[in-house]
Amino acid sequence: MSESILQEFRNTGAYLKGHFRLTSGLHSNEYMQCALVLQYPSIAEKFGRELASHFSKCDIVVSPAVGGLIIGHEVARVLGARFLFTERDASTGKMTLRRGFAVHHGETAVVIEDVVTTGGSTRDVIETLQAAGVNVLGAGSIIDRSGGKADLGVPRVALATVEVTAWPADFCPLCRDGIPVEKPGSRPT
Repeated sequence: MSESILQEFRNTGAYLKGHFRLTSGLHSNEYMQCALVLQYPSIAEKFGRELASHFSKCDIVVSPAVGGLIIGHEVARVLGARFLFTERDASTGKMTLRRGFAVHHGETAVVIEDVVTTGGSTRDVIETLQAAGVNVLGAGSIIDRSGGKADLGVPRVALATVEVTAWPADFCPLCRDGIPVEKPGSRPT
């Protein structure tokens, strides 16, 4: 399955090579631009169905905005669950439910993201839900860039697991070589 997922990224031009600053702050010479592959509803539906097959029924599916929105919605559709998303509060940097979204103590949830590198955004969503008394059953992503190493504190699955080289900005060889950095992710910093 992993190779067919990566092939969809290649076929749609969503597997990029260059110098990128990831949402985590790390730098890499490869980037999986999920927005480019998910612009095709048939692919989004297929990925959503495959991710959903790894989870049992739940009350809600929650994704961090912006990257997880499309795939989270697709997973929620298959599971017959409500779909909510969190946004990062500009003043605190914490993930929050806004736009009238509410969760209830005792509800069950699955957290869905497009790409996991360090797992930071997904962990933030999980913590937000758990603080509200939600039972997070697991997490899923299309791509796991950590090579399976990111610990989210809940069971997790990915449609494709890759180990892509990433460096802290201070130790990035591409920066040292003067190659301009691109920031294709959803978080502005």
